Amino acid sequence: MSDLILFWHRRDLRISDNTGLAAAKRQSPKVVGVFCLDPYILERDDIAPVRVTYMIGCLQKLQERYAQVGSQLLILHANPVQAIPALAEAINAKAVFWNWDVEPYSQERDRTIINALKEKGIQFLKHNWDQILNSPDEIRTGGNSPYTVYTPFWRNWITKPKSQPVETLQNVEGLTEAEQEIAKLAGAIALPSAKDLGFIWDEQLIISPGEAAAQERLEEFTTKAITEYQEQRNFPAVEGTSQLSAALKFGVIGIRTVWQATIEALENSRSEETAVNIRTWQQELAWREFYQHAMYNFPELADGAFRDLFKNFPWETNEEYFQAWCEGRTGYPIVDAAMRQLNESGWMHNRCRMIVASFLTKDLLINPQLGEKYFMQKLIDGDLSANNGGWQWSASSGMDPKPVRIFNPASQTQKFDPEGEYIRQWVSELRSVDTEYLVTGKISSLERHAVGYPEQIVDHKIQQQQFKQRYQQQKNISSGE
Repeated sequence: MSDLILFWHRRDLRISDNTGLAAAKRQSPKVVGVFCLDPYILERDDIAPVRVTYMIGCLQKLQERYAQVGSQLLILHANPVQAIPALAEAINAKAVFWNWDVEPYSQERDRTIINALKEKGIQFLKHNWDQILNSPDEIRTGGNSPYTVYTPFWRNWITKPKSQPVETLQNVEGLTEAEQEIAKLAGAIALPSAKDLGFIWDEQLIISPGEAAAQERLEEFTTKAITEYQEQRNFPAVEGTSQLSAALKFGVIGIRTVWQATIEALENSRSEETAVNIRTWQQELAWREFYQHAMYNFPELADGAFRDLFKNFPWETNEEYFQAWCEGRTGYPIVDAAMRQLNESGWMHNRCRMIVASFLTKDLLINPQLGEKYFMQKLIDGDLSANNGGWQWSASSGMDPKPVRIFNPASQTQKFDPEGEYIRQWVSELRSVDTEYLVTGKISSLERHAVGYPEQIVDHKIQQQQFKQRYQQQKNISSGE
């Protein structure tokens, strides 16, 4: 058997700060990458064209990176359960390495592949975490249970040591020409475009694909915006967030690299106020990790509510309301601006994600799983753990000590878009409306009609009372009253 190690990329589309890839290089000078376009994932009905477009762009950059260091990134388009072991056997690899994932589908798939590799006598890398700073087994309560509330999770998590970034892959050997021909016979193909795969996205991407672009964005953010993050992150008209979520979802940048950048920013901070801003962003990174740990420890989250109270909640099934929400035609300017931002750009500001999720569940009384799926169909950064966690938080159905949280669209607008800049950017028909009416939502029927903007489809005050009544009824049922 040769000394070739096949490294299977999934959510780690980079050669720098990649723990599994670094482990492969330490064992052998001959390391070849592979990425498998999985039909099970690509043919689901919750895949966003923008996300596939970004991913393919990242794979293109990754192929270039492999070529620069002397090797190749092979592409497969098949079920990885068969394709990965078959390719490894065909090119006579001594091992297949990859980084572990928290998602239920990935866990099951990986167990099957491990069994297939064992049968063929091919080695593999056991339980190697790369996309999180601390493994789920490391962060436990005093009773050795997984955390279900963020704040105690954060208090424990922040005390645990965080690994330094690992070395970048370099000076490796790739496949010989003869081995490349064998790989083609085993299914290796040229990298298709997103359009080849049936995904059309012609708009600009919020972040350019690849490692270099992600690194640049991180440096820009940690040099400037992070120092005002706590305040600015809530204003959707302001460029106050890192916009690194897509890069983190696909692992185009290593989480240790990101964490290291926050530590350096803290060391360079000149005031306690700046340090507080940086720590606030660190807490956001911890939220990301909290949701990943939750998905790993409670895989049933992928299929429904965490809280029993919401497992049979009497949601409405109003297709007309749902479509109005999807299209940004609810008559609530902040909600419509956010949904149009999502539809047109493939991304939405986090404050707005909370506002529209609250509106769908607490104002329209529609099942959050419909909103969660719609987000996955549109978002460049659509990630099962983060999206599921965020929706359950907004719907009050998840891991959250505050049972009922309802956002008032008007007060959210007055707080976070006080001049109506964000609304005007995305709801063009409202650009000429007076700011006071715009941010309170009190636009007259006459003016709405004149500019072609719809009436409010529901009354917020009435709907929140409805929600509270249903919630109370569920509580009574569950307590046997």
